[in-house]
Amino acid sequence: MSRVCKVTGRGTRSGGTIARRGLPKKNGGIGLNITGRSKRKFKVNVQPKRIWVPELGEFVRLRISTRALKDIDRKGAYKVLLDAGLISPARARAGKAKKAEA
Repeated sequence: MSRVCKVTGRGTRSGGTIARRGLPKKNGGIGLNITGRSKRKFKVNVQPKRIWVPELGEFVRLRISTRALKDIDRKGAYKVLLDAGLISPARARAGKAKKAEA
């Protein structure tokens, strides 16, 4: 399974680290020298979660990043999942109709 957030679409990105030696000029040295570069990956912190959506009256299972989890806390589950295209407005109305009948 790929490490991609269902809400934000963020996935693994490539990058690099730079190894340096020497004393910086601002600290009284002659400057830093780059002694090597190596490739690395920046991985998204993706967590499997069950999110309660009150408008639907049910849980939704997702693999989302912690950044998306913070968005859900701020904006609400229904709005965030609707904007991401993970739920549809028609489905929400059907959930409310089931509650009204019970």
